[in-house]
Amino acid sequence: MSETASTPDEPARRRKLLETLEVDTRLLGMIGAFVLLCIVFNLFTDGRFLTPRNVFNLTIQTVSVAIMATGMVFVIVTRHIDLSVGSLLATCSAVIAMMQTAILPGVFGVELGSPLIAPIAIVFGLLTGTLIGAFQGWLVGYLTIPAFIVTLGGLLVWRNVAWYLTTGQTIGPLDETFQLFGGTNGTLGETASWIVGIVATVAALLVLASSRRSKVSHEFPVKPLWAEVALGGILAAAIMGFVAVLNAYQVPERRLARAFEERGEVMPEGFTQGYGLPISVLLLIVVAVVMTVVARRTRLGRYIFATGGNPDAAELSGINTRLLTVKVFAIMGFLCGLSALVASSRLTFHSNDIGTLDELRVIAAAVIGGTALAGGIGTIYGAILGALIMQSLQSGMAMVGVDAPFQNIVVGTVLVAAVLIDIVYRKRTGVR
Repeated sequence: MSETASTPDEPARRRKLLETLEVDTRLLGMIGAFVLLCIVFNLFTDGRFLTPRNVFNLTIQTVSVAIMATGMVFVIVTRHIDLSVGSLLATCSAVIAMMQTAILPGVFGVELGSPLIAPIAIVFGLLTGTLIGAFQGWLVGYLTIPAFIVTLGGLLVWRNVAWYLTTGQTIGPLDETFQLFGGTNGTLGETASWIVGIVATVAALLVLASSRRSKVSHEFPVKPLWAEVALGGILAAAIMGFVAVLNAYQVPERRLARAFEERGEVMPEGFTQGYGLPISVLLLIVVAVVMTVVARRTRLGRYIFATGGNPDAAELSGINTRLLTVKVFAIMGFLCGLSALVASSRLTFHSNDIGTLDELRVIAAAVIGGTALAGGIGTIYGAILGALIMQSLQSGMAMVGVDAPFQNIVVGTVLVAAVLIDIVYRKRTGVR
């Protein structure tokens, strides 16, 4: 036998190694594409793209779309689509703004600055989104109107409902407590951010250890110990590195001096302070954890993926697919309300164009993140990474000086390319 014939097949060896390490090659590819994107834009912007300031702004700009993208995963997994999320965000934002500036002060005498005004307005905004989402789900699930038609109508209806609620005016400024969810107006500070980072790191390592113990106890194959340790180290470095970058973004000296003056104090010479983790980003992390738990650990999540995989079999097995559709769209509506909270608090006011084209960004984020339009497949972390890639692409092009029309051309091209790559990947790997 010749030496060439006896040499093991290198691609087969690599595939076996990846299977042993349980590496998600698609996720690895997405992370690689994101890293490459950041490096390229950093080079073209003379190092400005990866500065703490830009990373901070990039994260808070991503939150609103990323929150909705987690809900869009459930919608697309169940073989539906929601084209109304941007308009629904606008309606929820209008409700929140009118509650703060007109209804609560005018009807109930609760003025801006009251500790009650922000919580009440937020509750009404979330309730509005949930009810509208559930109504659209009822039209789809029980009246069997295609989701494309229902939500296309919703795109037109809710955008203009928002306009009528505010009579076409920009409403603001909004309550200062409410603005804490927006970004620079609401951060944890350096110390609290380090604490959150440490807690998140410990939690991630405990999840890895618990998963390994569970597999061993059920006699399932596990990764080599060195691979688990390496993965844990990468996660810890990523979390703590992210916190370090956000803490490195310093609060402007004039803003610090003004804060000291408001407290009747004098700012010490050479005093500095980092912004730290934005509250809106912390909210996104909480949403991501909750949605991942729902998808992987609850009956609702199992029903969602089972229905998306085979609707007829799911219905025959006893799953109430009509009610499930209502629940999925209600969750999507609730997340639109949550995104409205983040978006309007970041702007500090409600505007008529808030959420414009967000439906396209949200769907693109979910699809780029690996959610199959055929249904049955999708991940929460993939959708969030997809939203981050989309925002990085747009922000990077804006910093380079690319015109807005060409930015949209590039984003549209990337979306089509991402779907094509996903189709090719699934054919080659045998994934449905």
